[in-house]
Amino acid sequence: MSSPNSTNTVLKTGIVLLTLATAVIHLQLNFPDPVFILNGLGYLALLAALYLPVPRLAGYRSLARWALVGYTALTILLWVLFGARTPIGYADKLIEAALIALLLVDARRSR
Repeated sequence: MSSPNSTNTVLKTGIVLLTLATAVIHLQLNFPDPVFILNGLGYLALLAALYLPVPRLAGYRSLARWALVGYTALTILLWVLFGARTPIGYADKLIEAALIALLLVDARRSR
C-alpha cells in the first residue's frame, strides 16, 4: 500500500504534467493565434497559482484548483461548440478530461 505522501506526489505530478501538456498544445496550436496563446497562458497561470511556493497564494489554493477545473471544462465546451475535429483536438480533450478528474480527486483529498 502506498503512503499518503507518495499518493499526493503522484497526484500533483499528474496534474502538473497534464496541465503543461495542454498548455503546450494550446501555445503551439495555430500559432500565433492570440486565442490559443492566451488559453495556454491561462493554464500556466492557474497551475502557478495552485502550486508555486508563494506564501501569499497559500490561502487561495482551493480557489485556484476550482478555477482550473472550470477553465478546463470551459475549454472542452468551447471545443465541442467550435473546435476542429482533429487528432490533436481529441487527444487534448482526453488530456483535459484526465486533468479534471485528477483535480477533483485532489480537491476531495485536500478536504
